[in-house]
Amino acid sequence: MDPLTLHEDPRSGNCYKIRLVCALLGLPLERRLYDILKGETRTRDFLETVNSNGRIPVLQIGERFLPESNAACWYLAEGSGLIPPDRFERADMLRWMFFEQYNHEPNIATLRFWLQFVGEANLSPQQANQIMAKRVAGEAALELMDRHLAQREWFAGAKATLADISLFAYTHVCEAGGFRLHDYAHVCRWLGSVRGLPGFVAMD
Repeated sequence: MDPLTLHEDPRSGNCYKIRLVCALLGLPLERRLYDILKGETRTRDFLETVNSNGRIPVLQIGERFLPESNAACWYLAEGSGLIPPDRFERADMLRWMFFEQYNHEPNIATLRFWLQFVGEANLSPQQANQIMAKRVAGEAALELMDRHLAQREWFAGAKATLADISLFAYTHVCEAGGFRLHDYAHVCRWLGSVRGLPGFVAMD
Protein backbone atom coordinates (compact mmCIF):
# COMPACT_ATOMS: atom_id res chain seq x y z
CA MET A 1 0.00 0.00 0.00
CA ASP A 2 1.16 3.55 -0.72
CA PRO A 3 2.25 5.64 2.28
CA LEU A 4 -0.70 7.05 4.20
CA THR A 5 -0.89 10.59 5.57
CA LEU A 6 -3.89 11.97 7.42
CA HIS A 7 -4.48 15.70 7.10
CA GLU A 8 -6.45 16.38 10.27
CA ASP A 9 -7.44 18.42 13.28
CA PRO A 10 -7.16 15.94 16.18
CA ARG A 11 -10.24 17.42 17.87
CA SER A 12 -12.39 16.20 14.98
CA GLY A 13 -14.32 12.97 15.33
CA ASN A 14 -14.33 12.58 11.56
CA CYS A 15 -10.53 12.59 11.62
CA TYR A 16 -10.50 10.20 14.57
CA LYS A 17 -12.51 7.63 12.59
CA ILE A 18 -9.65 7.25 10.14
CA ARG A 19 -7.02 6.99 12.86
CA LEU A 20 -9.10 4.35 14.63
CA VAL A 21 -9.50 2.27 11.47
CA CYS A 22 -5.74 2.39 10.91
CA ALA A 23 -5.09 1.41 14.52
CA LEU A 24 -7.50 -1.54 14.41
CA LEU A 25 -5.96 -2.76 11.16
CA GLY A 26 -2.36 -2.09 12.15
CA LEU A 27 -1.76 0.33 9.29
CA PRO A 28 1.04 2.91 9.63
CA LEU A 29 -0.26 6.47 9.37
CA GLU A 30 1.57 9.78 9.27
CA ARG A 31 -0.36 12.71 10.71
CA ARG A 32 -0.33 16.30 9.48
CA LEU A 33 -2.12 18.63 11.89
CA TYR A 34 -4.19 21.72 11.18
CA ASP A 35 -6.18 24.08 13.41
CA ILE A 36 -9.54 24.69 11.76
CA LEU A 37 -10.35 27.46 14.24
CA LYS A 38 -7.37 29.40 12.89
CA GLY A 39 -8.43 28.86 9.27
CA GLU A 40 -5.50 26.60 8.43
CA THR A 41 -7.58 24.55 5.98
CA ARG A 42 -8.61 27.70 4.09
CA THR A 43 -5.14 28.76 2.97
CA ARG A 44 -4.30 28.93 -0.70
CA ASP A 45 -1.79 26.09 -0.35
CA PHE A 46 -4.30 23.78 1.32
CA LEU A 47 -7.05 24.56 -1.19
CA GLU A 48 -4.77 24.03 -4.16
CA THR A 49 -2.93 20.91 -2.99
CA VAL A 50 -5.03 19.04 -0.39
CA ASN A 51 -8.75 19.74 -0.72
CA SER A 52 -10.38 22.48 -2.77
CA ASN A 53 -13.39 22.19 -0.45
CA GLY A 54 -11.26 23.48 2.42
CA ARG A 55 -12.25 20.72 4.81
CA ILE A 56 -10.64 17.89 6.72
CA PRO A 57 -10.09 15.01 7.11
CA VAL A 58 -8.26 14.20 3.93
CA LEU A 59 -6.46 10.88 3.57
CA GLN A 60 -3.40 11.22 1.38
CA ILE A 61 -2.53 7.95 -0.35
CA GLY A 62 0.86 8.37 -1.95
CA GLU A 63 0.33 11.44 -4.12
CA ARG A 64 -3.49 11.17 -4.23
CA PHE A 65 -5.93 12.84 -1.86
CA LEU A 66 -9.20 11.34 -0.64
CA PRO A 67 -11.56 13.65 1.30
CA GLU A 68 -14.63 12.54 3.30
CA SER A 69 -14.09 10.43 6.40
CA ASN A 70 -16.32 7.48 5.55
CA ALA A 71 -14.88 7.17 2.04
CA ALA A 72 -11.39 7.11 3.56
CA CYS A 73 -12.46 4.48 6.09
CA TRP A 74 -13.85 2.31 3.29
CA TYR A 75 -10.62 2.62 1.30
CA LEU A 76 -8.56 1.52 4.30
CA ALA A 77 -10.84 -1.32 5.37
CA GLU A 78 -11.71 -2.89 2.02
CA GLY A 79 -10.81 -6.58 2.17
CA SER A 80 -10.61 -6.59 5.98
CA GLY A 81 -12.94 -7.90 8.67
CA LEU A 82 -14.30 -4.39 9.24
CA ILE A 83 -16.41 -4.79 6.08
CA PRO A 84 -18.78 -7.79 6.19
CA PRO A 85 -18.48 -10.40 3.43
CA ASP A 86 -22.26 -10.82 3.27
CA ARG A 87 -23.90 -8.56 0.68
CA PHE A 88 -26.86 -7.56 2.86
CA GLU A 89 -24.67 -6.90 5.89
CA ARG A 90 -22.41 -4.67 3.78
CA ALA A 91 -25.42 -2.67 2.65
CA ASP A 92 -26.69 -2.50 6.24
CA MET A 93 -23.29 -1.22 7.34
CA LEU A 94 -23.50 1.51 4.70
CA ARG A 95 -27.02 2.34 5.88
CA TRP A 96 -25.67 3.17 9.34
CA MET A 97 -22.73 5.10 7.89
CA PHE A 98 -25.20 7.23 5.89
CA PHE A 99 -27.30 7.64 9.03
CA GLU A 100 -24.21 8.87 10.86
CA GLN A 101 -23.56 11.56 8.25
CA TYR A 102 -27.16 12.67 7.72
CA ASN A 103 -28.84 12.28 11.13
CA HIS A 104 -26.14 11.90 13.76
CA GLU A 105 -23.11 14.02 12.90
CA PRO A 106 -24.93 17.22 11.81
CA ASN A 107 -26.57 17.41 15.23
CA ILE A 108 -24.37 15.71 17.81
CA ALA A 109 -21.02 16.73 16.36
CA THR A 110 -22.17 20.26 15.58
CA LEU A 111 -23.37 20.91 19.13
CA ARG A 112 -20.11 19.56 20.53
CA PHE A 113 -18.13 21.88 18.27
CA TRP A 114 -20.27 24.92 19.02
CA LEU A 115 -20.39 24.46 22.79
CA GLN A 116 -16.93 23.03 23.52
CA PHE A 117 -14.73 24.82 21.00
CA VAL A 118 -16.55 27.91 19.75
CA GLY A 119 -18.44 28.77 22.95
CA GLU A 120 -22.14 29.54 23.17
CA ALA A 121 -21.46 33.25 23.72
CA ASN A 122 -19.60 33.38 20.39
CA LEU A 123 -22.30 31.77 18.26
CA SER A 124 -24.11 33.77 15.62
CA PRO A 125 -27.82 34.44 16.26
CA GLN A 126 -28.65 31.90 13.55
CA GLN A 127 -26.52 29.22 15.22
CA ALA A 128 -27.93 29.98 18.66
CA ASN A 129 -31.45 29.60 17.31
CA GLN A 130 -30.58 26.12 16.02
CA ILE A 131 -29.38 24.68 19.33
CA MET A 132 -32.73 23.33 20.50
CA ALA A 133 -33.60 21.75 17.14
CA LYS A 134 -30.21 20.10 16.92
CA ARG A 135 -30.54 18.80 20.47
CA VAL A 136 -33.94 17.25 19.70
CA ALA A 137 -32.63 15.68 16.49
CA GLY A 138 -29.49 14.42 18.24
CA GLU A 139 -31.51 12.83 21.02
CA ALA A 140 -33.71 11.14 18.41
CA ALA A 141 -30.61 9.69 16.77
CA LEU A 142 -29.31 8.36 20.09
CA GLU A 143 -32.70 6.87 20.93
CA LEU A 144 -32.80 5.08 17.58
CA MET A 145 -29.32 3.71 18.15
CA ASP A 146 -30.26 2.55 21.65
CA ARG A 147 -33.34 0.69 20.41
CA HIS A 148 -31.29 -1.01 17.70
CA LEU A 149 -28.57 -2.06 20.13
CA ALA A 150 -31.13 -3.50 22.56
CA GLN A 151 -31.40 -6.45 20.16
CA ARG A 152 -27.81 -6.87 19.02
CA GLU A 153 -24.18 -6.26 20.01
CA TRP A 154 -23.06 -4.39 16.88
CA PHE A 155 -24.77 -2.20 14.32
CA ALA A 156 -24.40 -4.46 11.27
CA GLY A 157 -23.45 -8.12 11.22
CA ALA A 158 -22.09 -10.23 14.03
CA LYS A 159 -18.95 -8.22 14.79
CA ALA A 160 -17.61 -4.69 14.67
CA THR A 161 -17.69 -2.97 11.28
CA LEU A 162 -17.12 0.49 9.87
CA ALA A 163 -20.66 1.32 11.00
CA ASP A 164 -19.55 1.01 14.61
CA ILE A 165 -16.40 3.04 14.07
CA SER A 166 -18.20 5.87 12.28
CA LEU A 167 -20.88 6.09 14.98
CA PHE A 168 -18.45 5.71 17.87
CA ALA A 169 -16.41 8.76 16.90
CA TYR A 170 -18.91 11.42 17.95
CA THR A 171 -21.17 9.34 20.21
CA HIS A 172 -18.49 8.76 22.84
CA VAL A 173 -17.90 12.52 23.19
CA CYS A 174 -21.53 13.60 22.82
CA GLU A 175 -21.76 14.85 26.41
CA ALA A 176 -19.59 17.80 25.38
CA GLY A 177 -22.58 18.85 23.30
CA GLY A 178 -25.00 18.57 26.20
CA PHE A 179 -26.29 15.03 25.58
CA ARG A 180 -26.63 12.59 28.48
CA LEU A 181 -25.05 9.24 27.66
CA HIS A 182 -26.42 7.56 30.81
CA ASP A 183 -29.92 7.86 29.30
CA TYR A 184 -28.92 5.27 26.70
CA ALA A 185 -27.88 2.07 28.45
CA HIS A 186 -27.44 -0.04 25.30
CA VAL A 187 -25.36 2.66 23.65
CA CYS A 188 -23.15 2.79 26.75
CA ARG A 189 -22.66 -0.98 26.65
CA TRP A 190 -21.75 -0.78 22.95
CA LEU A 191 -19.26 2.03 23.57
CA GLY A 192 -17.48 -0.27 26.02
CA SER A 193 -17.40 -3.03 23.39
CA VAL A 194 -15.76 -0.71 20.87
CA ARG A 195 -13.17 0.37 23.45
CA GLY A 196 -12.41 -3.30 24.02
CA LEU A 197 -11.47 -4.02 20.40
CA PRO A 198 -7.85 -5.14 19.92
CA GLY A 199 -5.77 -2.22 18.74
CA PHE A 200 -8.23 0.43 19.93
CA VAL A 201 -6.78 3.91 20.39
CA ALA A 202 -8.46 6.76 22.23
CA MET A 203 -9.21 10.14 20.71
CA ASP A 204 -6.50 12.75 21.37
